[in-house]
Amino acid sequence: MPRIQIGSWANDAVNWLRDNLDWLFTLVTKVLGGLYDGIHTVLAAPEPLLLAGILAVLAWWLRGLPAALLTFLGFALIDSIEQWGPTVESLSLVLVACLITVVVAVPLGIWAARSRVVGGALRPVLDLMQTMPAMVYLIPGILFFGLGVVPGIVATIVFSMPPAVRMTELGIRQVDEELVEAAEAFGTHPRRTLFRVQLPLALPTIMAGINQVIMLALSMVVIAGMVGGGGLGSSVYNAISSVNVALGAEAGLAVVILAMYLDRMTGALNQRVSPLGRRALAKAQAALGGMKFLQWRPATSVAMVGVVVLALVAGGMGVFGKGAGQGGGNGRPISLGYVNWDEGKATTYLWKEILEQRGYKPKVQALEAGPLFAGQARGDVDVQTNAWLPTTHASYWKKYHDRLEDLGTWYDKTSLEIAVPSYVKGVKTLDDLKGKGGEFGGKITGIEPGAGEMKILKDKVLKDYGLGGEYKVQESSTASMLSELDRSVRQKKPIAVTLWSPHWAYDKYPLTKLKDPKGSFGSGDGLHLLGRKGFAKDEPEVARWMKHFHLDEKQLTSLENDIKSAGEGHEQDGVRTWLKKNPGLVDKVAPGGKATYAKGRDAGKAPNIGYPAWDEGIATTYLWKNVLEKRGYRPNIRNLDIGPMWTGLSTGQIDVETDAWLPVAQKQYWDKYRKDLVDVGPWYDKTSLEIAVPSYVKGVKTLDDLRAHKDEFKGKIIGIEPGTGEMKRLKDTVAPAYGLDDFEVTSAGTSAMLAELDRAYQKKEPVAVVLWSPHWAYSKYELTKLADPKGTWGANNQIKTVGNKSFPKKFPEFHGWLKNWKMSADELGSLEKAIQDAGKGNEDEGVEKWIGDHPGIVDKMAPVK
Repeated sequence: MPRIQIGSWANDAVNWLRDNLDWLFTLVTKVLGGLYDGIHTVLAAPEPLLLAGILAVLAWWLRGLPAALLTFLGFALIDSIEQWGPTVESLSLVLVACLITVVVAVPLGIWAARSRVVGGALRPVLDLMQTMPAMVYLIPGILFFGLGVVPGIVATIVFSMPPAVRMTELGIRQVDEELVEAAEAFGTHPRRTLFRVQLPLALPTIMAGINQVIMLALSMVVIAGMVGGGGLGSSVYNAISSVNVALGAEAGLAVVILAMYLDRMTGALNQRVSPLGRRALAKAQAALGGMKFLQWRPATSVAMVGVVVLALVAGGMGVFGKGAGQGGGNGRPISLGYVNWDEGKATTYLWKEILEQRGYKPKVQALEAGPLFAGQARGDVDVQTNAWLPTTHASYWKKYHDRLEDLGTWYDKTSLEIAVPSYVKGVKTLDDLKGKGGEFGGKITGIEPGAGEMKILKDKVLKDYGLGGEYKVQESSTASMLSELDRSVRQKKPIAVTLWSPHWAYDKYPLTKLKDPKGSFGSGDGLHLLGRKGFAKDEPEVARWMKHFHLDEKQLTSLENDIKSAGEGHEQDGVRTWLKKNPGLVDKVAPGGKATYAKGRDAGKAPNIGYPAWDEGIATTYLWKNVLEKRGYRPNIRNLDIGPMWTGLSTGQIDVETDAWLPVAQKQYWDKYRKDLVDVGPWYDKTSLEIAVPSYVKGVKTLDDLRAHKDEFKGKIIGIEPGTGEMKRLKDTVAPAYGLDDFEVTSAGTSAMLAELDRAYQKKEPVAVVLWSPHWAYSKYELTKLADPKGTWGANNQIKTVGNKSFPKKFPEFHGWLKNWKMSADELGSLEKAIQDAGKGNEDEGVEKWIGDHPGIVDKMAPVK
């Protein structure tokens, strides 16, 4: 019978859709990606236990007190096993997929119930959607939407939609026809019959369908981890590919807890929204007798109050969320993909560390070879470090080479082979395997099915040596193959495995590489770095580094060993251990044309630095961020209003800030929190607070003159942030002393004040602004500081560094640097100007230029012995 080319037709159809409807897929990607980002941002913002409390309140409202307690304990357990982040990612993906599924499926189910033609047409489509293996949906998903959460969401929607459509149709069809006829007999419009009769009575069945949607969605989310979907799916995939029992158990437990919560809550939701459900709930509660309190559920209004209160607390704590510090690479993201092979993982995490040290924000993700090449061809992955060419990955290179860039070979030459334990006698070549299939159980233990070596083995090696009928290639993963090899060696059993050189297994086990006299495996590959098309143009410096990157076998195997010793999830710790044994390697690999700096004694620590949006605060904070990064620290910087920052300092959520104006301007905060703080010392002396006017305004030299010219200034003083000490002193002390109480003091912020000053100055209009010295405005504009003959602004301030009381102990080296740090007016003014010239969002560039103009400043500020 002639072969029907269904696969080819499907491939052609996918290619046609991709080529002609790319605009649609791009739109869907943006919409779904934006929806996911929004939901994930909301769920990830609160502290884990706060969100667990919110979920527990919802469980209390839906199922009672025992369910609430179990919910809180379950999610607290997820947090304790460090699976909170992946769980929130998976929950976000499930919510997006289910929301869209329900919006589409319920109307389809209603349509099918009201039209037998539609129902008949939908049935085979739903059969196809529901019975097609779930992983198949990922293939077109990658081609249409790339790697990441979007193909996972789309595949999840397709896979989980049939139950919702079927159960909606079934629920409506099961409504008693006499009830429908009675409604029609009274002249009820069909739409009102649907919404007032059929849907309420069908709601329990519809909710059961929605419950199934959620369960199927969660199962698909785990599968979506194979294409970069993240979340618990990624954790499960990594556990499987590395045979990591601990990670698998923890990720699996998190999936179970999340599934149970979603299942129980959606099941109970019917009792809250359905009249029949509420009636059944009331009967169940009445039957409990003395145990009724266990099933007491708060009213909807009470539950909502609890959720809102917890959400507000979470939002308040979110003020101290993670800062978005950037490094010398301007924080540009670079995505690195790898197949979970030892040399691929090792070099990927090595480059992640190198790029982070150079100021980039690299992201790594493990993928199968096929999705990795396809995703890189689409531009979803910037670089992969482990392309075996010209042989192993030849099929992928042939298919995608026009959309990839070869950044060079970093290891040459490799070899592919089949290996057997050395205690297996008489097997030295591939020819020797023939006739001994019974000894090896008739199988060769392989690795990932998408690996090029597996394709060469099945398509060429077995045929060339006549092993096809005698041996079966067992597809698994690299970690599974190594686990099976370890088990067999311990038991002294014969085993044949696919291996390659270099590989640490040859050092750990006594193995024989089977010779390949016919050259079926090829002449050996080089390990190449591949970039997506255009990568070298977009990131020329990184591309240049990668083109000159090389490791020898000793370096590579020792790097692999240190990463394995660090354990799963701690790969970068292994890289850092290895780099300490190879000093200077980062500077050699990524010279960057910039000065190199010695690492500090506390390199790797991550102080949280707060700053107000004042010029000297911005300037000094970004300066210290840059200096700390050069010394190997990982600072987080956070822009906060003055009040929340002092609060954060007192609670330890902020470790230190460099812009405390004391003893006058911020006296009230120091007096309130001083028992929880430490005065690190002044770095600038002395400041002054003042009101300033343009010099073209005649006759206004003092604060008394300002009162006399009130109408000229329209009775207004342009202020800054309302929480600052200067604003409080102006209103409480300065204004009453000079009779300025009837002046309107605006409080729109420093930036707004400077903008108003600039606008008025350009038009030569009178304006009175709250200012302070030092400030770059005095260099840009001709301004008059209004004299304060009554001394109401108080004594001159120093600008001090203030830390939480634990700061000196947590960061002793950094604390020592700050204690001895001073800046002159010229240094501060030039630093502020460099940042102003660089522009908003480019503060790091301004600081980098300033440091370049002040050679030796890093060693002066942060000396390392």
